[in-house]
This record gives sequence, structure tokens and C-alpha cells, in this order.
Amino acid sequence: MLAPMLALPASAFAARRQRVLDALPDGSALLLPTHPEVARNSDVEYPFRPDSDFYWLTGFKEPDAWALLRKDEPHYTLFVRPKDREREIWTGIRAGVEGAIGRYGADQAFPLADLDQELGALLEPVETLFFAMGRSAANDQTLHGLLARLRRGRKLHLGPSAVLEPSRLLADLRLHKTDEELELMRTGAAISGEAHTEAMRQVRPGMNEYEIEALIEYTFRRRGAWGWAYGSIVGGGANACILHYRENDAVLRDGDLMLIDAGAEVDGYATDITRTSPVNGRFSPAQRDLYQLVLDVQVAAVEATKPGLSLQTMHDDVLRGLSQGLLDLGLLSGSLDQILEEKLYRRYYMHRTSHWLGLDVHDVGGYRVAAEGSDGDNRPLAAGMVFTIEPGIYVAPDDEEAPEAFRGIGIRIEDDVLVTETGYENLTDSTPKTIDDIEALQA
Repeated sequence: MLAPMLALPASAFAARRQRVLDALPDGSALLLPTHPEVARNSDVEYPFRPDSDFYWLTGFKEPDAWALLRKDEPHYTLFVRPKDREREIWTGIRAGVEGAIGRYGADQAFPLADLDQELGALLEPVETLFFAMGRSAANDQTLHGLLARLRRGRKLHLGPSAVLEPSRLLADLRLHKTDEELELMRTGAAISGEAHTEAMRQVRPGMNEYEIEALIEYTFRRRGAWGWAYGSIVGGGANACILHYRENDAVLRDGDLMLIDAGAEVDGYATDITRTSPVNGRFSPAQRDLYQLVLDVQVAAVEATKPGLSLQTMHDDVLRGLSQGLLDLGLLSGSLDQILEEKLYRRYYMHRTSHWLGLDVHDVGGYRVAAEGSDGDNRPLAAGMVFTIEPGIYVAPDDEEAPEAFRGIGIRIEDDVLVTETGYENLTDSTPKTIDDIEALQA
């Protein structure tokens, strides 16, 4: 049995806010709104999920909230929906102003209706405001109106003279995971691995892709995750060649492979695992050849992970390994150098090998930065970073240049990898991925 779902303590969010305060220049402030609820249809809303930057800073999960972090005191202010007994009967208990202070650590809090008046006063002495323009037209309009009113005033301080994008500041802090965050991600990896393992164990010819999708997402919720971190992909046969296949409504046929790209979200943190397995429990010779090629390259990339390596260098090594294998199997022709120089591999491998992972499945953080010890201007890996390694091969069913036995085969193998001080930790290593392990599981 897995341990109960973990949740970060209030002290973890307080420590994050202190890191941001330390990074903010004198006379500045950071303003972060979260989303409102969004209508799905008629009087039904989409399930609410807070903005990642806002949640990372506050831990506050309710919609229609704003957080202000100022270099000057009071440092931390929340604007939230007030307590409302009538609304709470219908839609759930609210933290309110009292909860924003008592439970979420705000120095002060105000009801959302006071945003213009109170936020304006708090921004008067601020010289530089960090705020993400362009994410929400409504939030942009609110801020524009507030700043316009400040600048029409007759006071000495007229509010911020500059509004700057906060993403780089927050992204660099979010990129390096704390021990508390890593425990959440390990929990997500264990839950997701169980879901993938059960899906491979249960699949049979004649089942529908959505049956497997339901099994996976049932496991996520049964184990205490929020749900999926992104829409689950269950692609049988040639559907696996559609990288972001979402329909999940086809029959899983005898002799086909099944590609599952699915991960749980635990307390906001994403898992991202892909496994490919035979629907009938046995790889065909052609499937086995392509699968082993992808697996060998993927394992080599995982084992090469260490501080100082760049994701670009890893991607280049993956391209070389896959290209040589495609050449050996007769899917490509010419010399290896020609294949790499002319990017002929893109016929069968068209995406990158890695992306950062955290509160977002494609998490924040620059891939190319000038840093001491970097590979050119590619960011060197450092302890605490988490990313995916996910090479694949996709042979379109109508690719008449490919040997017939390979047509319609899509394979991807993806793990979530943590960089440690001395090397790496594969967070998703318990999810079967060798041919022997998969066939034994499905037997």
C-alpha cells in the first residue's frame, strides 16, 4: 500500500515567499492573481485548478484571489473571496479573510471587493512591479485601471514606474526542487507507476482505449491524487503515432502496441510517464526490434544524467543513437553524418527528448542560459532539477518508404529523472519497461 498523499506544510510556502523577497530588488513588489472559475457549458464549471505561480507562492487553492508580495512591510497580502454562508452551502467552505491570515500566513488580507482601494494604497510606494501581463485580459485591465488612477493623483508617490515580467525570477526558483517537493513528486511517480502497471496487466484484445484510460484515472484518484496532470493518452496501433492523441475511443486490436502517456497530479505536482506494450502480451519481431532500439537509447540517456550535463547534449546523443538504429533497421539510408546533418531522423522522431517537470507538466525554467560551466549557452543540469527523458519512434501507417512490418508502429518510453549531487534518481524506475518485464507482467 502507498502512503497517504502528502501535502506541503504552511512553513514550506513561507520559505518560498522569503526566497522571493530576498530576490526582489528594493522598492519592488510581486503581484500574482489566480484564475476565476470558467464555465464549461450552461451552469457547469470546469474543475478549478489554481495558477501554478500563485499556488507555488501561497498554497491557496480558491479561485478569484490575488497575492501581493512587497519588499517593504507588510510583506504579504492576500485578496480573497469573503465568507458567504449562502454560497458556501452550494459550492463549499471558503477560507475568507480570517483563513487567509490564520491558515495561509498572510500578514494582512482583504475581501476581493476591496482590491482597487487597498491594492492601490499598497502600490503607492512601489517603484517596480513584477506582474505577468498578457495572461488574462481581465486582470490586465484591472491593473491598468488601478495604475491610471494612481498616476492621476496628487501624492508624492504615484505607484510603479515600471511593470516587469516575473517569469524569469519565479522560474529559476521553481526549477530547483526542495526536499518537500521531491517527496510529493516521488508519491506521484509511485501512483502513476501503479496505474501504468495495472493498465499493462489488464489490457486484452477487443478492449477499448477508454477502458484503459478509465482504469488509469481511477487509480490516480483512488490513491489520493488530484487527478491527471494532463489529459491521458491511450493510443492503440497507429494512434500511437499521433503525439498528442486524445480521442481514446478506438478498439485495441490483437497484434498492435498500446502507447500510454499519463501521469497523476499530487498536490499540484505533475508526473509524466509513457510506456508502450503489446495488446496481446507479446511483441512481434518488428515491434521488438524498434522497442529495443528506443529502450537502449532511453536507458543510456538516463544513465548519463549528472550535474553539468545539458539537455541539449543529451538530446544530441539520443539523436545519434536513434539515427544509427534506424539506419541499421533499414528505415533510413545514407551515412550517419548525413542523417544527422540533414535531420532525416525527423521522419520518425520529431520531438525533443526532455522537458522540465514540476507544478506544470512542461515546467518553467530556461533551457539556454549563460552560466559558468555551461555547455555553450545551454543550461547545465544541477541537483534538484527534475525533467523527462522520452525518446520515441513513430512510423506512419501510410509510410510507403518504410518496411511494411514497421508501418503503423509508434513507441515512446518516458521516465521522470531527478538530478542529484552525484548523478541521478529515476523517480519512475519501478514502472516496467524492459521487454522481458512487460511480457512477464502481461502473461
